[in-house]
Amino acid sequence: MYQNFRKLPIKKRMLSYLFPFVWLLIIAGIFTACGQDPLPAASSAANEDTSSAAASEAKLPLPSESHLRAFTTVQDLSNETFTPIAAQDVPRNSFPDLSVPTYVTKVKDTYFIVDCYHDQIIYHDNLTDPLTDWQILTNEIDKGHTIASDGEVYLADDTEGNRILVFEKKEGVFYHTQTLDAVGNRPHYIVYDAPTDTFYVWSSMNGEMYLCRHDPGDPQMYLTEIRTVDALKDTYVRSFTIHENSIYFVSGISGAPAVLKVGLSTFEVLETYPVPETIAGMVQLTFAEGSCYITVSTDNTGSQDYATILRAKNLQDLADGNYEDIYHNFIGGGTPYYITQINNSYYLTEHRLPGHSVWKFDISQDGIANVEAIY
Repeated sequence: MYQNFRKLPIKKRMLSYLFPFVWLLIIAGIFTACGQDPLPAASSAANEDTSSAAASEAKLPLPSESHLRAFTTVQDLSNETFTPIAAQDVPRNSFPDLSVPTYVTKVKDTYFIVDCYHDQIIYHDNLTDPLTDWQILTNEIDKGHTIASDGEVYLADDTEGNRILVFEKKEGVFYHTQTLDAVGNRPHYIVYDAPTDTFYVWSSMNGEMYLCRHDPGDPQMYLTEIRTVDALKDTYVRSFTIHENSIYFVSGISGAPAVLKVGLSTFEVLETYPVPETIAGMVQLTFAEGSCYITVSTDNTGSQDYATILRAKNLQDLADGNYEDIYHNFIGGGTPYYITQINNSYYLTEHRLPGHSVWKFDISQDGIANVEAIY
């Protein structure tokens, strides 16, 4: 006890001498840490590129100030001559089934189905009521395929009419308010990309992408750019997928069977992924849970006997046939088309199989699960 008692004061004195030096070391460390770059050089460069891109984007003129064409006004909802209609007076769908449905999506609280061969788009607030309870958004299209929205305007392709139709919603009713004519050759697929605040409209037969935008808070649409993928000028390509600052175009008919990876801002081909001729007529590519899911309509000759759904770990595996055919999860025998994600579930449209036009399912790292026929 005596020795312990004697050591206590010594320790206190030593600490009192050392304390200023320790404090100086801590302060020096703080200033040194503040001066260091917390990320690797490559990440910093990427951040600088992103910041530069964002700054560049911010400096871009408004669509109203710089564009190729303005969409033609059909009706102005803010005009005093505009006459609204009651929601209950919107025509209902008269067909009890779907004829080659191509696309299912949901915007806010409303579901949409593009009923391609019935030449209409229908909408409803759920996916359980009979189709005859759905209302008609438009029947002014000829074999349309998709619809996309930024929450303010809704753009639909009129494939055989080479047009884009714009709709706006007011007091629960949708109105056709604008049209853009002479949109390439069979516009087939529309995507709204929030990071670039742009609608991308694909002309399926000539390799052209139409970029459409509107000013913030103003629904007036403008065609701002037309970009071209030269390698796809003579190929029928049904869709594209925007993923990690690139656009992936699925393999099409009449061209070299391959998936193309193109820069989102440059439209330059970055990668080419060859595919077998038996799956050349692809419909869509979906990246989900670490795998690539691909719907196939035909082979390179246009035969729907090869229609299927594939799962591959990566696109490089396609050339060697290193992929899994998963169409048996959906019975098989039809022609699968576009896949969309709504909340945490996925939806598939399909034709040639009565009573199985719209499917709901889940995707996990293990694959497809909880498959359910909706319509």
